[in-house]
Amino acid sequence: MKRASIHIRIDRPNREYLPGDTLAGSYAIEAAQPETVQAAELSILWHTEGKGDEDFAVHHFERISRDVHPDWDPSDAREFTTALPNSPLSYDGVIVKIRWRIRVRVFLAGERELVEDLRFQLGHVPSAMPVPTI
Repeated sequence: MKRASIHIRIDRPNREYLPGDTLAGSYAIEAAQPETVQAAELSILWHTEGKGDEDFAVHHFERISRDVHPDWDPSDAREFTTALPNSPLSYDGVIVKIRWRIRVRVFLAGERELVEDLRFQLGHVPSAMPVPTI
């Protein structure tokens, strides 16, 4: 049996945005048995990677479920749009990195989940260069 999959598309192929830009896109869920898809959540979020505690925040969130929308067809492209904030900007540092993502989380019958992420860039902060050791 074919495994379910998530397809995320955004309006800029280069995936680069400036603060205040509008991020627009869509997602669709392909499943061998669409009736097994119970709900889907879209999050536009940022998180840190690197040393120290990880920070995480959700900028935009949407949920659709069969409980509320019984006629929902998960294979139909579901559009989303949001104005991006001024900060935090994407950053590729030596000690810490800030990453922006679009995350779609799908809840399937039988308590199974499927997650797909698509990274994008917010702002143009130059990458940090490691300090040379002498």
